Amino acid sequence: MKHKVMIITVCILALSLFSGGSYADGGSRSYEVAVTNITSGQTFTPILVLTHKKGVKLFTPGSPASPELAMLAEGGDTSPLSMRMSMNPKVGEIMTSGGPTGPGETTTITIPAGHGYHYISLGAMMLPTNDGLIALNGVRAPWGRKTVMYLSPAYDAGSEVNDESCGHIPGPFGCDGTGEPYNPDDDAEGYVHVHAGIHGIGNLDAAAYDWRNPVARIVIRTVHER
Repeated sequence: MKHKVMIITVCILALSLFSGGSYADGGSRSYEVAVTNITSGQTFTPILVLTHKKGVKLFTPGSPASPELAMLAEGGDTSPLSMRMSMNPKVGEIMTSGGPTGPGETTTITIPAGHGYHYISLGAMMLPTNDGLIALNGVRAPWGRKTVMYLSPAYDAGSEVNDESCGHIPGPFGCDGTGEPYNPDDDAEGYVHVHAGIHGIGNLDAAAYDWRNPVARIVIRTVHER
């Protein structure tokens, strides 16, 4: 009988420790996501971060971007993609950082882990580009007190021609105009791919705004709260 009681006690303790967001002492868990801009001339718009279960993706490389992802990549608007993701039952928490992240700067977002939501995705527009973005696309969050680091290349949403014209790029970083709204009939590549950079063919100076991949360092650690 004593052995049975001990086994049951151990099982209860294990369940309390490995449940997604709570612990035996009443604490909870969050993920701290630190995004560092490692370019010399690009600026990241506010960063959308979400927790979710396995299988959720912001995009599939080689396939067309959703209209919501295109709006983020072309104008930095996270609201449509946030709304789309909030309707997915596999998505847990959704948060957006408060402002831009300039060259050499780090923005940190702390997002509740939640039970069963062990994956993280994020995205933000790169300015000045037509439809460039940084992204993590369904990576496994760290467990325990571990820290993981990811390096993001620049992605091209393929939804807008890379004419490097300020008439098609929002300001104020590198361009003064508001840019044009998302146009699904635009003669663009039509699929998400690794961005080819700035070539100086329009209003943008390649010496000032071009980059070499990767463009973002993303460090994720688990924060235990009591």
